[in-house]
Amino acid sequence: MARRLGLEDYVTGLARGDRGLLARAITLIESSRPDDRLIARGLLDAIMPRTGGARRIGISGVPGVGKSSFIEALGTRLCDAGHRVAVIAVDPSSTISGGSILGDKARMNRLAQRDEAFIRPSPSARSLGGVARRSRETLLLCEAAGFDVVLVETVGVGQSETLVEEMVDLFLVLMLPGAGDELQGIKKGILELADIIAVNKADGDNLARAREAQAEYATALRYQRPKYDWWRPRSLMVSAREGTGLDQLWQAVDEHRAALESDDNLARLRRSQLMAWTRREIEDSLLESFKNHPRVKARLPELEAALEDGRLSPSSAAETLLADFGLDAV
Repeated sequence: MARRLGLEDYVTGLARGDRGLLARAITLIESSRPDDRLIARGLLDAIMPRTGGARRIGISGVPGVGKSSFIEALGTRLCDAGHRVAVIAVDPSSTISGGSILGDKARMNRLAQRDEAFIRPSPSARSLGGVARRSRETLLLCEAAGFDVVLVETVGVGQSETLVEEMVDLFLVLMLPGAGDELQGIKKGILELADIIAVNKADGDNLARAREAQAEYATALRYQRPKYDWWRPRSLMVSAREGTGLDQLWQAVDEHRAALESDDNLARLRRSQLMAWTRREIEDSLLESFKNHPRVKARLPELEAALEDGRLSPSSAAETLLADFGLDAV
């Protein structure tokens, strides 16, 4: 059995960039044990001065777009260029075991073998859209361990993207060639969040369709009000299989970073991220406390039966449970 580590072990291990220690630190912050939570809070406080310097990039895309292949191709190229790359890949969770079921390490085997890379598949545990509750802390631990690029892969296009956008500096959306119906069907919100749209699989017989899709997305972005006055979202073409377009994409990332670092934009964004994180922590902690409250747990079976029999409305059930918790319903 591995020796139980103390706070100083974690702090010094992260400072020297120990990937094995980083994995154990992430397991620590994901733990629900009270003693682990105590050490985890101390660890996060201790590493905060060494965080905030990495490029935080969220990556999403429609099913089948090739997110993992793209991340492996981009991550490998960044490692070759001297970067240290961490990938936080949030998997859908098994409804039976709660564990990750996609296995991103297996799907990014070439990148996982690089000493300059670290990949952490993280089960979503049924959290909203696949964003694990501790993904933010994982990101900070990766920064403290010296990774200067952190890629956050989401499960897919959905409501979770708004949560990821609160964590990252740049939001990249991957699309398939042949916009057409896909452009009509995709939620408007995802285009509003995107800083860069990249049409993947722009190779072979798909090349002409990829050019058409890229042009359609460029048009859609022109008619949309940008998130920031200092950055105009753009669309590009890439091929993860052939490695084409990746240099141009990273050039766009560099240009976004330069704009972000001007006029105090990065500092404002970091402050906004910290406040959003604090609000989410409060919400999550209150919900967890509510579900585990003795009076709530004792009353719940009775109210569930009344709801199923039609003797009680959801509003009345909620008010009763909130009163048991010690709160007045709004």
